[in-house]
Amino acid sequence: MKFFSLFLFITSLLVSFTVHAGKATDVEKLKQALAISMPAVKPTKISVTPIEGLYEVIVGSQVVYMSVDARYMIEGDLFDLKTKQNVSEDAKSGIRRAVVGKLGVDNMLVYRPEKVKDIITVVTDIDCPYCRRLHSEVPDYLKNDIEVRYIFMPLKGASDMKKTVSVWCADDKLLALDMAKSGEEIEEKSCDNPIKEHLKLARELGVRGTPAILLEDGRLLPGYVPVDKMIAELRK
Repeated sequence: MKFFSLFLFITSLLVSFTVHAGKATDVEKLKQALAISMPAVKPTKISVTPIEGLYEVIVGSQVVYMSVDARYMIEGDLFDLKTKQNVSEDAKSGIRRAVVGKLGVDNMLVYRPEKVKDIITVVTDIDCPYCRRLHSEVPDYLKNDIEVRYIFMPLKGASDMKKTVSVWCADDKLLALDMAKSGEEIEEKSCDNPIKEHLKLARELGVRGTPAILLEDGRLLPGYVPVDKMIAELRK
């Protein structure tokens, strides 16, 4: 009886190993096929999906799905309709976290409470109405121990860029942003600044309009979210 149980255990291990080894081999096949058919494409990561024969391929900030021979490619989100889950979101969230982490908090404008329980990173434009509405709620975020980090995406040309740079280069950045968001004139200044990096990052994140709110888990919420709903989302 003990021998039979041991036999079953060893057999299950061998089957499991064979399945995983097969998947690993297919991933290598796809890498080789890509190297031949699209040598300029350098995948960051290739993973199996719940669908047999379909593989998730991450290239830079893009997520696509390919057959093992690299002949067929699907661009778009993969949904599990049974669980109502966006299967692609995990990969995209990881990409977003990596992109923002590369920029670094020192290259953001940060409103920080004494005790930080949660962090949101907001892609903003100084003059957009809903960006200003969100900014007016920053004191409420701070009261609830939520740090607000800003990445700038000036969308209205040279004058918008100049105003954004002036905020960054001000002696008191937070005060300058508060004034600019209120429609007040601020002193024009220039200095070394990361605003062009901000614009590049926003595009990598796929942001098409402001505001956009990035959560710590990598989820990206497009558009304005009222502070009470945002707090509820963070604390659920």
